[in-house]
Amino acid sequence: MWLMSLDTAMTTPRFGLESDLAVALDAARAGGIVAKSFFRGDFEVREKKPGDPVSDADIAVNQEIISVIRTSRPQDIIISEELPLPPQRINARRAWIIDPIDGTKSFIDGIAEFAISIALVCDQEPIAAAVYNPITDELFDAVKGGGTRLNGENATTSETAALPAVVLGTSKTELRQQLWSHLFPEVTLKQVDAIAYKLALVATGELDAVIALRPKSDWDIAAGDLLVREAGGLMTDAGGTPHRYNDEDILHPNLVASGTLIHPTLLERLKPDHKRI
Repeated sequence: MWLMSLDTAMTTPRFGLESDLAVALDAARAGGIVAKSFFRGDFEVREKKPGDPVSDADIAVNQEIISVIRTSRPQDIIISEELPLPPQRINARRAWIIDPIDGTKSFIDGIAEFAISIALVCDQEPIAAAVYNPITDELFDAVKGGGTRLNGENATTSETAALPAVVLGTSKTELRQQLWSHLFPEVTLKQVDAIAYKLALVATGELDAVIALRPKSDWDIAAGDLLVREAGGLMTDAGGTPHRYNDEDILHPNLVASGTLIHPTLLERLKPDHKRI
């Protein structure tokens, strides 16, 4: 199969981006097949560190995704939750950032709230993304300047403008800790435990907003970031600054993702608190 060079891809952005997106979609679908084969089955689980499980499924899905990407884009850097950070990544313009199973705890528990997350970053900005829940068969994708889609249909963020109407995506841990009760007592909370999946649901308007006040890594949020922004929304840190990816530090202290109308209100409410937690 003929593949255009990296230089050609950079000088023909639309053709290059659509080709890159096709790779992301192929990798997500291939990883989804592997994930489904493990889901609610018997597999080994161990801990990378206390409270941070990894399963045989994570490793197998990771290998499948990387195989697809390396076949089509052998020159590109790959950054994965399940691999050591490649030392050459800092000097790379392009990097694929993947989380083979975002929401491993849900996956292990047999709960269909997880997603495969794949983003292509160029010059620290996501330019193509795919987020796939293979159990619900929801495939979200976006390309820079080309909008966001869910299973091929255009997606847009919500136009909610008032806090009492906001549906805020939250995790089981955040609910247990009553994290939002003092910050946003008027919103409706909806539990979804995988951050990439939550961001995808913001992109479709099913959730009005997602806020994270604990650090997230590049692979947790890079794909979801592009989905939200290409769907017409905003994703920033709690101070209103957009995130950058494949930087020296791949951890992001916090994030706010939402439709454009409610975003300033969320940031204003967070001002006294976002550095405290």
